[in-house]
Amino acid sequence: MARKKSTMDGATAAVHVAHATNEVIAIYPITPSSGIGEMADEKSAKGQTNIWGQIPLVAELQSEGGASGAVHGALSAGSLTTTFTASQGLLLMIPNMFKIAGELTPTVFYVTARSLASHALSIFCDHSDIMAVRSTGFGILFGNTVQETMDLSLIAQAATLESRVPFIMSFDGFRTSHEIQKVEELTVEDMRALIKDELIMAHRKRALTPEHPTMKGTAQNPDVFFQQRETSNPFYQKAPAIVQDVMNRFAKQVGRQYKLFDYFGAADAEHIIVIMGSGAGAVKETVEVLNKSGKKTGVIQVRLYRPFSVEAFIKALPATVKTIAVLDRTKEAGAIGDPMYLDVRSAIGEAMEKGIAPFKVWPKIVGGRYGLGSKEFNPCMVKAVFENLMSKEPKNHFTVGINDDVSHTSLPTDNCFTAEDPDTFRGVFYGLGSDGTVGANKNSIKIIGDSTDNYVQGFFVYDSKKAGSKTVSHLRFGKNPINSTYLIQKANFIACHNFSFLEKYDLLAAAEPKAVFLLASPYGKDEIWDKIPREVQQSMIDKKIRFYVIRAFDLAEQLGLGGRINVIMQTAFFAISKIIPVEKAVKAIKDAIAKSYGKKGEKIVAMNNQAVDKALESIEEVSVPAKATSTITMPPVVSGDVPEFVRNVTGPMIADKGDDLPVSVFPLDGTFPTATSQYEKRNVALQVPSWIPEVCIQCAQCSMVCPHAVIRMKIYDETLLKNAPQGFKHTAAKGKGLEGKAFTLQIAPEDCTGCGACVNKCPAMKKGADNQPSGEKAINMVSQIEVREQEKKNFEFFLSIPDMKVRDLPFGIETVKGSQLMRPLFEFSGACAGCGETPYVKLLTQLFGDRAMIANATGCSSIYGGNLPTTPYCVREDGRGPAWSNSLFEDNAEFGFGMRLSLEQLAEKAQLLLKALAGTKEFSSLAGLAGEIIG
Repeated sequence: MARKKSTMDGATAAVHVAHATNEVIAIYPITPSSGIGEMADEKSAKGQTNIWGQIPLVAELQSEGGASGAVHGALSAGSLTTTFTASQGLLLMIPNMFKIAGELTPTVFYVTARSLASHALSIFCDHSDIMAVRSTGFGILFGNTVQETMDLSLIAQAATLESRVPFIMSFDGFRTSHEIQKVEELTVEDMRALIKDELIMAHRKRALTPEHPTMKGTAQNPDVFFQQRETSNPFYQKAPAIVQDVMNRFAKQVGRQYKLFDYFGAADAEHIIVIMGSGAGAVKETVEVLNKSGKKTGVIQVRLYRPFSVEAFIKALPATVKTIAVLDRTKEAGAIGDPMYLDVRSAIGEAMEKGIAPFKVWPKIVGGRYGLGSKEFNPCMVKAVFENLMSKEPKNHFTVGINDDVSHTSLPTDNCFTAEDPDTFRGVFYGLGSDGTVGANKNSIKIIGDSTDNYVQGFFVYDSKKAGSKTVSHLRFGKNPINSTYLIQKANFIACHNFSFLEKYDLLAAAEPKAVFLLASPYGKDEIWDKIPREVQQSMIDKKIRFYVIRAFDLAEQLGLGGRINVIMQTAFFAISKIIPVEKAVKAIKDAIAKSYGKKGEKIVAMNNQAVDKALESIEEVSVPAKATSTITMPPVVSGDVPEFVRNVTGPMIADKGDDLPVSVFPLDGTFPTATSQYEKRNVALQVPSWIPEVCIQCAQCSMVCPHAVIRMKIYDETLLKNAPQGFKHTAAKGKGLEGKAFTLQIAPEDCTGCGACVNKCPAMKKGADNQPSGEKAINMVSQIEVREQEKKNFEFFLSIPDMKVRDLPFGIETVKGSQLMRPLFEFSGACAGCGETPYVKLLTQLFGDRAMIANATGCSSIYGGNLPTTPYCVREDGRGPAWSNSLFEDNAEFGFGMRLSLEQLAEKAQLLLKALAGTKEFSSLAGLAGEIIG
């Protein structure tokens, strides 16, 4: 049977099966599983039916606990039901999961494996959530790739009905859920062939119904609870065989054979890695390379983790094995070892005792951790694990991928080792969050996947900020299957979509010799060379880079696209790389434009189509000289007199070198200093506001609406201007009692995001010669590059001007103007350009920041408020400022309430102590000191 091949991500692969094989879907969004619920809802909204011809009912609940409760109820009433979740969301479902499993109710929960918040929040991948629910009674199946996610989803849906054991269908969050690959779609016939109607009817007959009333969920006493708890044992004992049988039936139907534990490697392997999840791809690649050089290595990919089958695991092991490394993507603090390591040791121990092991001598078994919080896991690290196994005394309880200089658990890695296929195209694209780069690259990989016979892979690296931060797209495609579940180590194509990145990041570090470099530039081919840092020039010379530029932002501006250069850069990529014929690529891009922007109207579609045509005419190849001549050098990441922590920890993180930081530099309990965003000069704005003093009416509205606190105002003595740099703008302050005072509205040019909210809000219009509005306001957008150096000096001087005290305010602090004369204690956050929330947060700190304790829920406000590397909450000159903490998403009110209870109790304690001191000399001294402070 010919099956459709499609290019999709893991989330789409999962929902392809989940929506088709369920009747009720109860959801609550949590990253990175939110997209699965959205797609399921969209399918039902469009009238798409399941394999039985009915539209699944999708309901969004008020919480993850609510979603699991709804699932439990729908299952109890006889419907095939599912949900999608991750991380804390999964943990909130634990009570219902114990109930569902205890009642032997078939269901599949789809989980995009994600870190659990501990010392900090992480939205990225590890297996701590999966391991935290392994005692619930749910079976656990793990898909390592996008194709496996689709295939094992169907296997899980079939196996749960047959075994009555509920299942978690897990796959790595972001690494698999958001990775794009070409897959073979399962058909309705495939799904019907695997799922037996009689098992569905058996599920229905067990449902609650007043026609045959029964009772579940009784309260039991000590006399019977234990006995009944053991009645489910036969179901779990039979489950592994049932799963394998379904896998065998799947192979007959579809042609892809899976096993509970799949082995890959030498038949006579001596050194084995056991791993679960996407990391298996990197291990397989490394095994292949090592074995070609004469080593005897192998890997066991764990597919069914619960129930764990000792017999199936032992059968997968070569009889020749001498050493085994079990890699866990989680940390279980205080345990003898991490979960899968303990399972493997126990399994081998039981097999040895029963005499069913294929070896007579115990192999050496060690455990290690990798990849927590989506930490990179690549062949360099896999090789280090194998080298550890091959050593005389292999290190146990190790870590790989970090430098642990505290507990000394880490293995040294060979960063020169690579297992990447040299015949595979490897492209890295640097963009700015919300500029369309990621979306364009997703389209590109789908175009290549659907238009050619190539295998494809697209993976996209974001930080957790919503916009305005760096994104990196990793695209691979070629004639051979792609197992590289890690970031590109050596690229043959690099594109930079933001010119300011050249000053901040070593973009060409990953470029292989003779790679292509495409730059979105404000300069053409004849002037670009000496506008880039000398270090970048030298790298291009040394590596013989082919260099192309396109004035993408100028072109987008001309066409009315603003800062959206994604279509222009996508077109340039296809034109330069010639992956597919240009004419074919242009048609595919325009088809994607019609699909993406069709709902926005013909004008938007036409503008983007015009961008495609203009881009083809605008690409310029730069002749790379033989010598670096630029006087521009990459500035230090953080400069000036900065705190030691900022220099040693924050600075490397800003420079994208956080992976290199050792364990010893980090706070023990996740406590970080505030006031560090001032050191991260992102320079992401193409245009920034410029102030015209003589037009300004000093209303403070621009400062009030600025989302990033980059527009500030001060009133001060004119005498302070004697030290002002040339070009520092000021005018006489307006208002009663402000004689002899100067007024300045100052912009922080390197921190601005260029949103233009200030210009939109400014009410002051400059008048022309005929006394009519000229169109120019008191504040207008100008090129950031042209004014950056001058305004940097101006802003530095502006900060040296003393802030007004509340008692000296000429206007009440409760007024717009009065509040904006207060120093904002929330500045330069990672919020989206033009954010509507942050002006309120900033205002809160201007009014109450010196005494604020903030309990922050998880969401946008916690990401722009507490996301590393830098923190926007800051301090006054006297060191006072907001104290901030985040607990979880769902307990914010209670978390803040607890803070309040504590403060009330401490205040009462202080009053009791003061009463005890009343009349003493110490009391008189305290009273005098308080008077001085208040004065």
